[in-house]
Amino acid sequence: MENFPVFNMEQLNGEERQATMEKMNDACENWGFFELVNHGISHELMDKVEKLTKEHYRKCMEQRFKEMVASKGLESVNSEIEDLDWESTFFLRHLPFSNISQIPDLDEDYREAMKEFAVELEKLAEQLLDLLCENLGLDKGYLKKAFYGSEGPNFGTKVSNYPPCPKPDLIKGLRAHTDAGGIILLFQDDKVSGLQLLKDGQWIDVPPMHHSIVINLGDQLEVITNGKYKSVMHRVIAQPDGNRMSIASFYNPGNDAFISPAPAMLEKQTEECPTYPKFVFDDYMKLYSGLKFQAKEPRFEAMKAMESIATV
Repeated sequence: MENFPVFNMEQLNGEERQATMEKMNDACENWGFFELVNHGISHELMDKVEKLTKEHYRKCMEQRFKEMVASKGLESVNSEIEDLDWESTFFLRHLPFSNISQIPDLDEDYREAMKEFAVELEKLAEQLLDLLCENLGLDKGYLKKAFYGSEGPNFGTKVSNYPPCPKPDLIKGLRAHTDAGGIILLFQDDKVSGLQLLKDGQWIDVPPMHHSIVINLGDQLEVITNGKYKSVMHRVIAQPDGNRMSIASFYNPGNDAFISPAPAMLEKQTEECPTYPKFVFDDYMKLYSGLKFQAKEPRFEAMKAMESIATV
């Protein structure tokens, strides 16, 4: 089995740049996922975010999660649960506006740490989009501009805890799905695993590594690259012990951003590869919200159908 792709970003600054870029291109084409070390976000800040996230869960969310489990009788289920995830989450918005000050229960130092972390992740997301542009032969800044819309990108963070689960074979931490948006940056627990991606019909673990950021590509990058890069099905397996922390930040197009295959990607098109649809990001999200845990292809087909109605 080939190894999960891990990149040391410092290698982009020296003679290993070309080889690293080629491997990154391969990861985007064949994995839809890769992991970054030496990505420029300070380990101190990451440690602080992890510590405060875990404290916040224990103090404010753990009891609520236990009550939800008890109220639904989840400890004693004996058949697979299809409509629920074994996770405790809350969401933060950063762009186009932040809601961090409105989220109840967050201590001031946690709010400040998450704001600082979001600024660093946004910089990293934009740096990565330019690396993808370089690999795709697109002008620098093309992807950022494609995501921009009238108010800039949507950028937000889903903070999740996956507590120990008594029936991990019957309840998923998070059911299999592809991500709807652009590029996703994940800071995950380095002790408790659980994240898996689907590659060549097999579920493969995304290895927990200390201070790494896991990157995966969303459906919008598949559309813009006309299928050269793929969004990939992934899931979280609940674990019988250990509480897994997951902080996933989504750098997505703005609501009114118009998404379509990049003209440069269509020039390289072959007969076998159909052209992906054009649409407004918000229309895609409305469709996705009801179909998240299903295959992405029918979503693309539905957008294509809408497009043909619009051009009639």
